[in-house]
Amino acid sequence: MITFSATNPEGGDDTKNLDLSSAKRAVEEIRSDPMAGWLPAPINRIELDKIKTLAKRVNDNSDYLVCIGIGGSYLGHKAIIDALEPTSKTKILYAGNNLSQKSLDKVLDEIEGKDFSINVISKSGTTLEPSLAFEALKAKLKERYKYDDRIRSRIFATTDARHGALHDEAEEMGYETFIVPDNIGGRYSVLTAVGLFPLAVAGVNIDALLDGARKEKGEFFENFAKNSNVPSELPALSYATLRQRYHGKYHDVEVLAVFEPELQTFEEWWKQLFGESEGKGGKGIFPASVVYTTDLHSLGQYLQDGRRNIMETFLKFPLEGYNEIAEKATIAAHKTGKIPVFEIEVKNLDAENLGRLIYFFELACAVSAKIQGANPFDQPGVELYKQNIKSML
Repeated sequence: MITFSATNPEGGDDTKNLDLSSAKRAVEEIRSDPMAGWLPAPINRIELDKIKTLAKRVNDNSDYLVCIGIGGSYLGHKAIIDALEPTSKTKILYAGNNLSQKSLDKVLDEIEGKDFSINVISKSGTTLEPSLAFEALKAKLKERYKYDDRIRSRIFATTDARHGALHDEAEEMGYETFIVPDNIGGRYSVLTAVGLFPLAVAGVNIDALLDGARKEKGEFFENFAKNSNVPSELPALSYATLRQRYHGKYHDVEVLAVFEPELQTFEEWWKQLFGESEGKGGKGIFPASVVYTTDLHSLGQYLQDGRRNIMETFLKFPLEGYNEIAEKATIAAHKTGKIPVFEIEVKNLDAENLGRLIYFFELACAVSAKIQGANPFDQPGVELYKQNIKSML
């Protein structure tokens, strides 16, 4: 199980006599929520076999897989790929996560003259950023392969099971499809086909990833079922409880700190997970991130000696050499800076332990939002900018 420890601004152990009752009630609420399909860490065996079979097809015929999606449709699997740096012969590229023509042109230039496939990931098929990128990349497929059957075999759509623009196009054109589950929102979807197909193409051990999530879930609910109130046995609840305790004391920024640059995209996934889940009703902890030691030379002064409205969470894996020393020195220094310091520790930086960490953060985030009084599974504020764009277009 992932370990969690916390030091309060006075230097004491924050987990002593920690009351987890609100967090436990939140777990019961989440269990009955129709959008908590991720809680059992599910994947249908038939769907998993299909993912592996089609991933091999892409590996056999493509130099590149271009993943088209935004937010939860790409951040989770990109985070894992960047962290593990797998060595598949098929390189993963990303498009449709912004409206920059320059970024899209870079992707189009890189695949020029190469064999490539597309994985378009969108529940509705109408989100502007992925839709525009999909049209450009379909045009590139037609330019390269000419014939409809060759184009069709290189498009994989991850979308709604029954309806939507992308679902209808996939059905009409005969694309291979994967399902975005109805009961799992985008930012909680990395352990579904949304994330697993690109990860399998990239060469990540998706069985180990899923096994890690299942182990974290099993250990958590075993302790939950025996009504444990020991913080070390329920680390996700301890973390969620302390976040909200300090939120109530005007600590409204949480900084996630890592010491490996390869984890920067994982921090971006974490920021979406917590930002979209909690930022509602004029409330919420603002999620920020740093990569040390680099950011010690830009933001280190502020973290050590700036406004004390910050919580700092160190995400810890085994490190080597100077980096290990720097981590210990930084944690010790920041504990004297009169801010809450949390430490989340995982045994290794591998697929199994990333699966554990994903499950840990998804559970902690949902519980934290519930304690705050927010719905962890909607994002009404995101819709306004979309409506404004549509009206301006």
